[in-house]
Parts: sequence; structure tokens; C-alpha cells
Amino acid sequence: MFIQEVQTRRDLRKFIQFPYRLYRDDPNWIAPLRSEQWGQFDPQKNPMLDHCDTQLFLLKDGKKVIGRCSAFIDRLAVEYWGEPIGLFGSFECVENEAAAEMLLGAAQGWLSARGMRAMRGPWSFASQEWGLEIEGGDQPPVILAPHNPTYYADAFESFGLKKAIDLIAYLADMGDGYRMPERYLTLTEKIRERYGVTVRPVDMGRIEQEVMTIVELSNRAIADNWGYYPVTEDEARAMAGDLRQIVNPEALLIAEDSEGEPIGFGLSLPDVNTLLKGLNGRLLPFGWLKLLLGMKHIRQYRMWALGVVPEYHGKAIDTLLYKATYDALKDIQVRMEINYVLENNHRMNNALLKLGVEPIRRYRVYEKDIP
Repeated sequence: MFIQEVQTRRDLRKFIQFPYRLYRDDPNWIAPLRSEQWGQFDPQKNPMLDHCDTQLFLLKDGKKVIGRCSAFIDRLAVEYWGEPIGLFGSFECVENEAAAEMLLGAAQGWLSARGMRAMRGPWSFASQEWGLEIEGGDQPPVILAPHNPTYYADAFESFGLKKAIDLIAYLADMGDGYRMPERYLTLTEKIRERYGVTVRPVDMGRIEQEVMTIVELSNRAIADNWGYYPVTEDEARAMAGDLRQIVNPEALLIAEDSEGEPIGFGLSLPDVNTLLKGLNGRLLPFGWLKLLLGMKHIRQYRMWALGVVPEYHGKAIDTLLYKATYDALKDIQVRMEINYVLENNHRMNNALLKLGVEPIRRYRVYEKDIP
């Protein structure tokens, strides 16, 4: 076995194609679109790469690829966190402890040589796609969430990686009988009257400006959350372009105060993974038709992000956003995953449990000091 750095387009093709071979017998894996995978590693298409120094690694046994991993330094994250923490991700490997150690060791060595004093991951080049799935992997993942073999956790721990934090996913399945508790329906009316807060869907005719507003809110609302660092304007524009393709505008919500100033947001996305199953990552010859005809009929969603500015913490504005989401989607009886919630975000975890949703998945981000 030996490590090979990805240097050519042919190397990158092998890097991108490896998971499609590794997971081909996993009934719960959803093959991502190959075009999107290429885009993740293309600086012209992924503005996150503008502030990252990266290196991709292949692990080979003879001529056969048996693993891959990325190491990268996100300069914005290092500056925001104030710590020399490098990142690793895109980890995929056959079940072989020595193979996993070689890949993780390559990432650690690359980060160490560039002054990093810790490595953290798995961390993706896609927004908010963090962690290793350690619970809930017996069902297909939702959009923008990882899926992996169970043996990865043992491989990470054997290498010396330790838990940094867990993220929890909750489920509210209206088709299976979930209903928002009656007391919250009354509570939301009182909140609305007391603070003069209204909730509206985004204006798709102004989607780029609306996304900029959400990014500004996010920078205020979740700036103290573990792992957070600001999103750039270029990333926000790219996000607006991506959202335009897949969203149900009624599930993208902005809360405003009595003077019309934005104070919070809640973003729920149709789970496109339900349409990607069976396409093996390809839109041709008929995958595009399945997506086109299926988008309006998706009843599985992911609540991707929710935040309220600090001045309105403790005023149950998040409950208004949950209620507005519920109202927007109840007619199609959605199955909603609320994903991810930091385990140390006690306010949000407690609110969700009181709403009667159930935890169904757990993801773990790992960290290790670099000697």
C-alpha cells in the first residue's frame, strides 16, 4: 500500500469515482451527482476553495485505489477561531485499519508541515456537511448529510482522534402522525402579539438579496456556535444559485420585527436524495426527467438551518419559525429531519424535545492534537 497525492485531472477522477465503487452494495447510500462532486473540487465553481489550501490523497494497493482523504487549511476558519486547526475530510476507505492509518497519517503530516497544531474532521468542501454518522446509518441520508460505514469510527479512534462534538438529527413525520402540540399553537399567537413579529417566505424574485440577508442574520445569530465561521459573499451568491434549483419557497422563512427588520430565519429543503436513488450519480439518459417530474412531489424535507439574533433569544421566536414551517408543509404531510443540532445547544435541543420530535441520528466531529 502507498499514498499518492492527487496532482492531475486523472488522479482527481479516481478520487471522485472511488466512493461509487466502495458503496455499490450499500442499500442506504445515495450516490451524489457526479457533476456536483466535480464542482466541489473546482475553484471556479466552489468559492469555499478561494480561502483554502488543500491537498487530496489516494491510497493504492498496486494499481487499485482502496482509499482517499483530503487535508486542508481554511484560512478564514483559522483566523476566526484564533487557533491553528487544520481540517480533514472526503475520507473513504476499505475496512483495513492500517489503510485508514496511512490516509489519516498523510493528512496529519501535511497539516503539521504547514504549522497546524490540531486536525479536525471529517469536514466537507460543501457547506455544513460535517461529521461521521455514528447512529442512524440504517436509513438513507438526507440532502447534504454524510453516510459512512460503521467501521470508520473504530479506525478514527485507533488513530487517536477523539470526539470534539456530536450533532443530533430529529424527526417529525406528519405522515406517521406527528402533530405540533396544541399548546404551541396558542403560544405562537401570544408571541406574535407580544413582540409584533411576522414570518414570511423568501421572495424568489430577489433570491440573491434574500440569501445575503440570511447570511447576515446567520453571522449574528450563530456566531458563537461551535465550529462556525462567517460565510463569504461569493459563497452566499453560489448558495443562492443552488437554492434556486431545488427549493420550495414556502419553506424558506424570514422572521421580521414590528418595524420589518429581519431577526431570524428557518430554511427547510426538499430532500432531493429521494430522487437521486438509483441514478448512480448520473442525470443521463433519464435522470434529469426523474428530477424534473419528481421535485414537486417530494414529501421528505431537511430543516437545514435556523437562527434568531441574540436580542431575541429567550423570546420563543424559534417556535414561531417552527410553527410557520409546520403550516407551510402540513398539507403535504412531510417527513422532516431537523439536522444538525449541536449537542451543546441546550436551548434548541430542549425546544425540539418539547415539540415532540424524536432524535434519530447522531454525527460526530473528531479532533486530534498534532505533536
